[in-house]
Amino acid sequence: MSTRRRIYLLRHAEVAYFDEDGQPVAPDEVPLTPAGRHQAEQAGAALAGVRFDRVLTSGLPRTVETAHLVLTAASAMGEPTPPSTPDPQQTGSRSAPASRPTPAPAAGGNTQPPVEEWPELRELMPGRLADLAPEELEAAFLGAFRGVPAGPSRFLGGETIDELFDRVLPALERLLGDPSWDTALAVLHGGVNRALLSFALGGRRLFLGAIEQAPACINVLDADQGGGLVVRAVNAPPGTPPTWPAARPPWRSCGPSTRVPSRLDRRWPTPGG
Repeated sequence: MSTRRRIYLLRHAEVAYFDEDGQPVAPDEVPLTPAGRHQAEQAGAALAGVRFDRVLTSGLPRTVETAHLVLTAASAMGEPTPPSTPDPQQTGSRSAPASRPTPAPAAGGNTQPPVEEWPELRELMPGRLADLAPEELEAAFLGAFRGVPAGPSRFLGGETIDELFDRVLPALERLLGDPSWDTALAVLHGGVNRALLSFALGGRRLFLGAIEQAPACINVLDADQGGGLVVRAVNAPPGTPPTWPAARPPWRSCGPSTRVPSRLDRRWPTPGG
């Protein structure tokens, strides 16, 4: 009997968007802080012994650096378990297009898959801060992460919540459509993670801004054979022992789950339905 597949969904570790002189750092180039590197290593220690078949990032340096540190620490802390054989019933699923891999470091002779870059999983893209009045800045910054913002709500005058879902959900569908993996690591961003978790919990394009996503936190999602999602853990701190179930239950014993609809049937949920 087949088991659910598992996605370990992490937020990147701590970064500093201002340098020591108080000057802003370009968001697309900002590296991890020393504290952030330690957080990533702690997250890797919490995932010791897990053998990942796929490792996804947005391609931004803060996610790639976090992923490498997590893989190195996870490999160093424990011998990874061998990956499971893909379910033969899924061999007809669509496979994912090729991504741009970068070499993943290995420690202690353990091997991990390459770190992939999925640009469609980048963080909510802001507009020009100079175009916002000072009194509008705080509301624009916090608006996307307060309550349940409407789909047309813009993040810092830039991308809308609807536009975020338009690129994130097809990426999730693409990942789930690939039958070659059993356990995946995805190191992404606070806004992207909230979109994925909100969809998994609610089954529609509803953005729950109150879902906390601390630096290097660990979320756990299980995916069933039909693309349904079950949320096992949310915002687990990187420095604590795992609290999520170690074993994934068989498909037939699982409770209700949220199905990821296919773009092929044109039934993507809308904010109102």
